[in-house]
Order: sequence, then structure tokens, then C-alpha cells
Amino acid sequence: MKQQDYLVRAVLGANQARVFALRTTNVAREAQARHLTSPTASAALGRSLTIGLVLGAMLKGEETVTIQIKGDGPLKGIVASANSRGEVKGYVGNPFVDLPLNREGKLAVGEAVGSGNLYVLRDLGLKDVYQGAVPLQTGEIGDDFAYYFAHSEQIPSAVVLGVLVGLDQKPIGAGGIVLQLLPDAAADQAFIDKLEAKLANMSAISSFFAADGTPEDILEEYFSNLNPRIIDTSPVRFRCDCSRERFEKGLLTLGRAELQELVDLEDQAEIVCHFCTKSYYFSNRELKAMIRELDT
Repeated sequence: MKQQDYLVRAVLGANQARVFALRTTNVAREAQARHLTSPTASAALGRSLTIGLVLGAMLKGEETVTIQIKGDGPLKGIVASANSRGEVKGYVGNPFVDLPLNREGKLAVGEAVGSGNLYVLRDLGLKDVYQGAVPLQTGEIGDDFAYYFAHSEQIPSAVVLGVLVGLDQKPIGAGGIVLQLLPDAAADQAFIDKLEAKLANMSAISSFFAADGTPEDILEEYFSNLNPRIIDTSPVRFRCDCSRERFEKGLLTLGRAELQELVDLEDQAEIVCHFCTKSYYFSNRELKAMIRELDT
């Protein structure tokens, strides 16, 4: 039986730092299967889905968060969207991008992403959507989000994300750690020094999960001397909330002229969800009914 993906929320020291540790191997595998991504694209998308789940864990109720990574590299951007229930979905602009390994012998995610900007949009159920934006630092996703937390939200953070791809080009280990200093840490330099030392000596997190490690194992192995205390755990998964009804509403927003053009060109209209690649079909009869609805 395969291990389940889940997120652990914990605190360190005397409530001096909070930690989100999560395993997302199945999430990354599901995304790869749906989008048929290359190893480089799988790593970029898997990392983005992982950090999206962490941002989702910071939400409440029906709030949602969407990540947009707009770079000038051949990946042609990344989009990931998550909610507070541990559900995430996402896609990349070019799922088939194939690049040589970088200088460190790792998948060239930064080169695939390129230069550009990172956007985080939070829908809090209000009239306006909160948006934070920062320039991409390396395109490696983890570095970029550490910069985002520090500069857009003023929270000193360390972000470690990883996806290990097997010989069959499918993810075999994925997950992440997000560590954020809380106000009580500011006056304790010794605590900060210990934390930095642990992070500097941390091995590849993707290999850790590929070897059946758990989020709790990470807390014990790397932060045992910092008094880790688990607050809660919650499952995470890849899930798209698209529906035929939602796409029908989208078709209606096209207006009469564009709907008529679809009727004239094809026997039916096919709409493919960007997030999960599921196809929805609308016959000419259904399209004509939409036109009549707009005419009333």
C-alpha cells in the first residue's frame, strides 16, 4: 500500500518558529500523469503544487490561493491553485520542455522557468483579491518563495522543495519544508544560529521521501534539539473542481457571435480543463440553446 500524502504543522523552540512539513509524492505523480510532463516540468510543477498546499494551509474556510509564475524560460509559466482543505491543482505552459541537467547535475528548473515575476493571489471571499508580487530570484521555486515571504509578507522564511524523478520519468519522491520565524525568535540569536545550521546540513528532501521518510521523521531528524511540537496533520491531494456546469457558464460569457462561430465550424465544441486535462463536449444543439438563452 502506497504512503499517503499529508502535511504536518509544528512549532519549534519556545514558539519561536513554525514549520510546515509535507509529503507530496502522490500529488506530483498525479500531476505528471495528467499532463504527461517531462522530468524538468514535473519538478517545476511538483514544487509549485507543494508550496501551494502550504499557502493553502494558511487559509481559512472557503478561501483559495493561486500562484502564477511568469518567466521567460521555455516552460512558459506555472499556475497552481490550492484551498484550505488540502486540495491543489496546477499546470505548466509547456509540459514537454526538455533541458540538460544543470551544473550541479540536477534538473534545470531555474533555466526552464527563466526570469520574470512571482504572483500570489489570495481570494478571501471579499470583493477584491489580495495580490502579492516579487521578481523571481532563481526560478528554482523554493528560493523565490523564501524571497516572497521575506519581502511581500515580511516573514523571515526558509523554503525547501524537491521532486525526485525516477528512470520511468515519474516522480518517486516529493515534498517540502517551509520554516518561518515567529516574533519571539528575534531576541534569541542562539536559536536562529541552530536553525540555520540545521538547514545548511539538510539533505535532498525528495530523496528523503523517496526512501519512505515521513514529515514527522524530518522533524525528528533535523530539529529534535529545537523541541519540535506537532500542532496538527492533514491530508493533501491533487484535485480539480472543474465541472460541465462551470464551463457552460464560461461559454455563455463568450457572447452570441462567438457561440455562433463555434456552431458554424464544428459539430461539437470540446473544452479541455487546463488544470486536469479533462475534456467536456457540447453539441451544436446545446450551443444553439445557449444562443437562444442569450437572445431572451
